[in-house]
Amino acid sequence: MKNINLEDNYTRGCDLKKIDPESESCMCCKSGKLQVHNWLEDIPQADKATDIMEVRFKNTRKAYFKNVNDLKLITGDIVAVEASPGHDIGVISLTGELVNLQLKKNGINPEEYEFKKIYRKAKQVDFDKWLEAINMEQQTMLRSRKISDQMGLNMKIGDVEYQGDKTKAIFYYIADDRVDFRELIKVLAEEFKVRIEMRQIGARQEAGRIGGIGPCGRELCCSTWMGNFNSVTTGAARYQELSLNPQKLAGQCGKLKCCLNYELDCYMDAMKDFPAKEINLELKDGTAFHQKTDVFRKIMWYSSDPVQAVNLTPVPVERVKEIIELNKKGQRADRLTIEKEPETKVDFLNVVGQESLTRFDESFKRGNKKKKHRKPHRKNENDNQNKSPK
Repeated sequence: MKNINLEDNYTRGCDLKKIDPESESCMCCKSGKLQVHNWLEDIPQADKATDIMEVRFKNTRKAYFKNVNDLKLITGDIVAVEASPGHDIGVISLTGELVNLQLKKNGINPEEYEFKKIYRKAKQVDFDKWLEAINMEQQTMLRSRKISDQMGLNMKIGDVEYQGDKTKAIFYYIADDRVDFRELIKVLAEEFKVRIEMRQIGARQEAGRIGGIGPCGRELCCSTWMGNFNSVTTGAARYQELSLNPQKLAGQCGKLKCCLNYELDCYMDAMKDFPAKEINLELKDGTAFHQKTDVFRKIMWYSSDPVQAVNLTPVPVERVKEIIELNKKGQRADRLTIEKEPETKVDFLNVVGQESLTRFDESFKRGNKKKKHRKPHRKNENDNQNKSPK
């Protein structure tokens, strides 16, 4: 693989777009979106744990293949793998013991699952045809959008991925409702002379493909490192005492922000000992209703009105538990909070007196005063000397 154009966009989801001509491997696999940190790479036996390897393709598409020919493959090698029909070109993203962990994570049983084969390392002919297929994807996507608009289909074709041998093309589309694209497949097959496969993606996958800057000032998580999207509900916002404002909670994809789940476990662990918010506190003066909670300071705010925040009073969680226990016994608490005696703060005492910034100014002023008293005395002596000759 000597004649390699380093400027071609073949990296399939990585930031860096270059290849090492000597090792014939992708140099971007360690810094891109789909990389996996192999924390067992220093252990020699870890690479020989399994012959199953993880191969990545365009965007977030990954698959697992079996190295039936016992090829010496490392992370970053470009390989030709089995496809239906023909073969595809991908990049090795993970090998060794970590593949078994990934299979277990994805619920794949290695003994029952039928893995496709890794044929060989990509040759120059395979690589050239792969680059030709990649260069056709942009024009194919734009043309297919025009065709779908002419047919009046309520869908958006967001991306196109050609197979490595140019015999098949995957069209990724977004649609709110079900779309009958049987006629569209016939038209696309006649237009591009390849086998057509339609694959629906969600709004989050589309936002990750396009990219952008979030309200935090950083690049979107879905376009940098996230590969799997967990469901986000409004309960995550309620646990964190966030305002249920759709404009603030929604991301660029129009769905709830994925970052709402990042600190959710911390809030849930901190609120295990908190009493239920629905329990009202019975006092002798009336009833106190819960309004909001400061989770990490362990303070619950109560008011005298169930709807409006009137006479908000911060109450420690321990005090709230005491009042609830009194109410269970049929007793009412005198007040929400217990007044504590003010703590006497011990200020810093400057015993030596050497920390004063003005300690040198006082001596300087004393010296000036002595000089002022001496001046008029010297003046009188001069006057007496001048008068004596007369």
